[in-house]
Amino acid sequence: MPAIMQPLDLAHLAQYTLGNRDLEAELLGLFRAQAQLYLDRLSDATDDKEWRDAAHSLKGSARGLGAFALGDIAEEAERLADQTARASMIEHLRAAVAEVNLYIDEVVG
Repeated sequence: MPAIMQPLDLAHLAQYTLGNRDLEAELLGLFRAQAQLYLDRLSDATDDKEWRDAAHSLKGSARGLGAFALGDIAEEAERLADQTARASMIEHLRAAVAEVNLYIDEVVG
């Protein structure tokens, strides 16, 4: 049976922070603020470059902390050119960010 993928890979985060819990908490707080900023930038994007830059930034931020599923969704968003598909993708990204934030609240505290 395959393992269930968690919204945030805590082992990856611990390697990145060398197990420093204070640093982990700080990075997770920064992620929350940045993720919302990137979602806002995606919603407000008026051209392809703004869209791609915001999606790329969200992808990097997510993967850096170990939110790999969110990073994969952001990578998919990065490639979207269709405006209608982008509107749907923003909602998908919002849900994925909310899932990561909920996991942070429940597990990391």
